[in-house]
Amino acid sequence: MIKKITNIFFEKFSTQPEVFRSPGRINILGEHTDYNEGFVLPAAIDKNIYVAISKRPDSEVHLFACDFNEQFVTNIYQIKPAQKQWPNYILGVVDQLQKNGHQVGGFNLVLDGDIPIGAGLSSSAAVECATLFGLNAVFDLGLTKIQMAPLAQKAEHVYAGVHCGIMDQFASLFGKKEHAIKLDCRNLHYEYIPANMGNYKIILFNSNVKHNLASSEYNTRRKQCEEGVAIISQNNPLVKSLRDVDMNMLNKYAALLDPVVFKRCKYVVQENERLLGACQDLKLSDLQALGIKMYETHEGLRKDYEVSCKELDFLVNYVKAIPSVAGARMVGGGFGGCSINLIHKEAVDKIISEISAAYETAMGLTLTTYQVTIEDGTAACNINN
Repeated sequence: MIKKITNIFFEKFSTQPEVFRSPGRINILGEHTDYNEGFVLPAAIDKNIYVAISKRPDSEVHLFACDFNEQFVTNIYQIKPAQKQWPNYILGVVDQLQKNGHQVGGFNLVLDGDIPIGAGLSSSAAVECATLFGLNAVFDLGLTKIQMAPLAQKAEHVYAGVHCGIMDQFASLFGKKEHAIKLDCRNLHYEYIPANMGNYKIILFNSNVKHNLASSEYNTRRKQCEEGVAIISQNNPLVKSLRDVDMNMLNKYAALLDPVVFKRCKYVVQENERLLGACQDLKLSDLQALGIKMYETHEGLRKDYEVSCKELDFLVNYVKAIPSVAGARMVGGGFGGCSINLIHKEAVDKIISEISAAYETAMGLTLTTYQVTIEDGTAACNINN
């Protein structure tokens, strides 16, 4: 991939670039808790977005996306959202740098990668983080990764219109090989948790659907959680987010909440509790206990948060009765994308074969599968390798 993007860059711009990569992520537990100032447990994976960058002598910005075979040109002094979506993840980063007083000149950038788009693995955050890390290096801006994470998040808010929490960008930047990241989304304190999968493999089943509800419903869920917090905080001023709420408190104020809002809040409160337990499971290498929590999370996402879909439910329900699968759940924002599965290494091929056939029969869709490993976060690449 590095050689490919370097060659394309040279063909386009007749100069050698610097190349940077930023990984996609899985989230072992803690879905939809990040924007509620809760805990998340993501890990960077061995699938990346790559950007090749060089400075220009003028103020123009030339972007090229290999996947779409499309070019986009603008001026560094005229940064604004584009009609096409893919440039906005890059332009949003430039916009945030400018708004925060960082001087970026004209540049060339080629974008490529092997993170499946629409699979819930945060390819958009990886684009933002790779771009930000690369521009930081090329223009010597002096930003640290802890400063980059909120800038990349804000870029997605403003230019992509998705009011995501900080988990995706943080995981992409801070990933560590064979470790998950227990991240406190309130204060960005984090702890690396050993993620020794032992005889189990992390397998993603891509449903190959992405229902149009995803972005709009994501923002709706966020508003519903904020509505619940607003009502509870009227009675308990110490409550600033769902992070401050436990089930006893939520039940106490249940009568004041719309039933749908109560369900949304219930899921988030329970997920935070599950995640803290999951960290202990990983430290003890107890993948069976972790797997049970994954199934519980999927049920919460299906019934209380209502962000699953029939395709994801089929994939999780299919493996639930198989002893060699420790756990499974949908991953990502919802309404499509992947399920994440912990499958015993000796059963992987058999299960993939069987579920692929069953999924096509039941849903009329082809199942795509990925085995992923937990790897390091955003970094510069050696183009000589």
